Amino acid sequence: MSEIKVNSIKGVGASTAAITVNNSDGTCSANITNNLSNRRLTINGAMTISQRGTSSTSDGYLLDRFHTSAASNDESPTYAQVDVASGTTPYSLGFRKALKITNGNQTSGAQAGSYVTIYTPQEAQNIANSGWNYTSSSSNITFSFWVKASVSKTYYFYFKTPDGSAYLYPMETGVLTADTWTKVTKTIPGNSNITINNDNGVGIEILIWPYIGTNYTASGVTLNTWQSYSGTARVPDDATSWFTTNDATFEITGVQLEVSDHPTDFEHLSFADELLRCKRYYRVLQDASGGACYMGVVGYNYDVNSVTIQVNFEQEMRATPTLDNTSGTNYYRYYRNSGYVDINAFNAINGMTKYGGAFNNSDSGNGTAGQAGAVVLNNTAAKLAFDAEL
Repeated sequence: MSEIKVNSIKGVGASTAAITVNNSDGTCSANITNNLSNRRLTINGAMTISQRGTSSTSDGYLLDRFHTSAASNDESPTYAQVDVASGTTPYSLGFRKALKITNGNQTSGAQAGSYVTIYTPQEAQNIANSGWNYTSSSSNITFSFWVKASVSKTYYFYFKTPDGSAYLYPMETGVLTADTWTKVTKTIPGNSNITINNDNGVGIEILIWPYIGTNYTASGVTLNTWQSYSGTARVPDDATSWFTTNDATFEITGVQLEVSDHPTDFEHLSFADELLRCKRYYRVLQDASGGACYMGVVGYNYDVNSVTIQVNFEQEMRATPTLDNTSGTNYYRYYRNSGYVDINAFNAINGMTKYGGAFNNSDSGNGTAGQAGAVVLNNTAAKLAFDAEL
């Protein structure tokens, strides 16, 4: 086997070495100017966080930051957080979870308005402050993800910038081998027509399509170039084979957007760090394990028949959230000095903010004004959730 022995590697015309070799132990040091940490702009790309549950047939966010939906179908797909099988390449790279879509039974076939999609919106100020000079064609971002589908075909995905005049950048996976994990990578240049506001709205919409119907496609769409957005010409015409195959599957993981001219290894974060990023958009107080669960929420009797509680978020949410509050007989229990009282629901009062809010109910009964207490969840379905999704 041939060897190359060097003391250092230096660029032509450079005054310092890019790589310096330690001749005694064979290690080396490198002069790296691009960021290796905090480079992944996509949140929950490894599909580890799923605050809302692990399986659903309803459109919406299931896994955090990834919205799934379908239209014009006979049977809704199933969306699920699943394990990545050991022995696969993604598993060897540290991926343990994936987002999986299982198609329903589409007896009517593919309709013009049929589609199944995965949508992950990127907050505008994250893109605007990422270091990407998005109006320059010489400045690039790179998008990569792992994908596995049970039907061999080409699948489409695209970027859309909704600020200003909307622009579209359509792409394809190439023909995927059935039931085989494949890494897809695309490098996308900036464009002078793009607008991305430095705010908390949507800067880039990323949509991946297991299937997209002819209402939204056109044969003349050019891939891998920025173009004015048209809702009826987003990608080229799509083959119907996945949509018309009962129980066809589509899985993704390792979704990474970064400011780079080429893909780097996926940036894994700790579970706690990934969860904290997700909580900017959605957070829930719930315990589905059964029994009474203390929520860490304190309150007081506003008057004899009303309990008020205060919820403070450990970090600012993206925007003022909406309250997603399940209600039912005795879903909540309020403990106080004189015992406890069961409560069916809580309602927001005096408005919420990005930092928290106050909530009350009017069916507690027999309290003493000013008396303090604590709230527990008294049913596995009970939850207080706060939604500030894009």
